[in-house]
Amino acid sequence: MTQKLLVTMLALAAGAVGEEAVKPGHDSKVEIDNAWVRVVRVKHPPHAKIAMQQHPAIVTVFLTDAHEKITAADGKARNLDLKAGDVGFREAGKEAEENLSDKPIDAVMIELKPGAPKSPPVALDPVKLDPEHHPVVFENDRVRVIHTLLPPHVKSPMHEHPHYVVVYLTELHTTMKMGDGRLVDNPRKAGDIGWRDPLQHQTEQMGDTPAAEIQVELK
Repeated sequence: MTQKLLVTMLALAAGAVGEEAVKPGHDSKVEIDNAWVRVVRVKHPPHAKIAMQQHPAIVTVFLTDAHEKITAADGKARNLDLKAGDVGFREAGKEAEENLSDKPIDAVMIELKPGAPKSPPVALDPVKLDPEHHPVVFENDRVRVIHTLLPPHVKSPMHEHPHYVVVYLTELHTTMKMGDGRLVDNPRKAGDIGWRDPLQHQTEQMGDTPAAEIQVELK
């Protein structure tokens, strides 16, 4: 997957901010919950309406195309047209959603917890060492989002990450050589989600087809 990612900035009404976690519904499942993030997999049925609710700052990775209406607390509404693989960021706020499509919306919502521990700085930055395969699609004072592109059999230089969430956009099979010399086999399916603590590794793509993932690094 080589399409350019679109980062959608969703402005919220003044005064409608908060850090309360979204309450999971019947169409959502909590995949990861730790001191830094809560990661929720959501699947909104066609034409589903999600009631107005408070949410913390969120990074959303869309696994399918999405055509939806977002209504802020002040009643202002906007329509969004997104493609599978797009990434959106929303500051904390209160809003309602409606799926305007005849198809379901699959997405991964990464809720950023207030007061989370800071990640350690990295010396071997993959964005600087291998920018061709690690383009940054969004960055602010809390996160950096990287769209990692993995052509067949590509091998990355040894690099480091802080705490981060990985969302796999495609099926892939990589072998990771860790900083301590260990080899870790890493087969993944499209839509898989992973959490990683700070690490140093070198990645080799073992497959014969291009692969891609989204890495949401915590600062």
